[in-house]
Amino acid sequence: MFKHDRRRFLRTMAALPAAAMADSLLLKGVFFNTITAANHRTMDTHRSSYTPGYIRLHHTGELKARGQVLRERMRHCDLCPRECETDRLRGQRGDCNANGDLEVSSASAHFGEEEELVGRNGSGTIFFTNCSMLCVFCINYEISQLGHGRKYNTRQLADMMLMLQRRGCHNINIVTPSHYIPHILLALDQAVPDGLNIPLVYNTSGWEKVEVLEFLDGVVDIYLADFKYADPDAADKYSPGAVCYPEVAQRAMLEMHRQVGVAHADADTRLMNRGLMIRHLVMPQNVARSDRVVRWIANNLPKETYLNIMSQYTPMFKAFDHPEIARRITRSEYSNVVTIARSAGLTNLRLQMQ
Repeated sequence: MFKHDRRRFLRTMAALPAAAMADSLLLKGVFFNTITAANHRTMDTHRSSYTPGYIRLHHTGELKARGQVLRERMRHCDLCPRECETDRLRGQRGDCNANGDLEVSSASAHFGEEEELVGRNGSGTIFFTNCSMLCVFCINYEISQLGHGRKYNTRQLADMMLMLQRRGCHNINIVTPSHYIPHILLALDQAVPDGLNIPLVYNTSGWEKVEVLEFLDGVVDIYLADFKYADPDAADKYSPGAVCYPEVAQRAMLEMHRQVGVAHADADTRLMNRGLMIRHLVMPQNVARSDRVVRWIANNLPKETYLNIMSQYTPMFKAFDHPEIARRITRSEYSNVVTIARSAGLTNLRLQMQ
């Protein structure tokens, strides 16, 4: 249900004039605003007992330095596995359809994520425009592939983060961030002096280069990572050109786990502050080879690794060009994956079909 609500909300946000978003937006419980740094310091009443790593990196100057290094790599962009080497800083758009501009679809307190991220006040999600995965079944294709969003600078992105914190959100949840990592690091560096101090959630497709993830070591508190496919042919077919997805995602999962470890909610707040949270979307006819996905996790990561086995696959966009995935999954298809995960010894499962 929340996927459809999210999609309607994002379409509405994309249709708004930029000035309306920048002035002040209060829509369906979603609060986005830009206010002065002084107001951030005096009005922010939400403080977390957990101290995010990016604060220390700001004070050492490392956060800004990493952002600047990554920004230079956009001149021959190799931030994602497609390595298109486009000069994004000169306005060229890469395979992900992004250039050097920061493009955002929406910033909101979101209540449809995992309960350990949502809590009482929501997860502070920032949806970035464009994506390198190009999934034919993407439910948010207007944003990820049609480019619905608006341009902002890093100061405005910092203000989005601060405003979400001010609203009481329990974390900053950056959605589809890979092609904007330089902007994100530079925005964090600007937000810390004004009081940003809640965990950073890196909400990713899982198709991440290890050498780029290393720049996020100590920056990201929570990796919320899809593990989409264990079959390269399926990856190439349903995310055109991503034939290397399984191999790349496996290396990425290991690196993410190295950085943040197993995800466990705080005993008192029941909120997640740190760790790797994996999502896997079960697809019709086991085209993604869910059995291989869960067995790889069980064999290569701790058995208590957080795994959300997701049942809400809905054919959208170009999925109807592929008859084998042009339907919802069955209860039996979902139950089979759960049975395999349990048989493999995974103990920290989040299930959706009972």
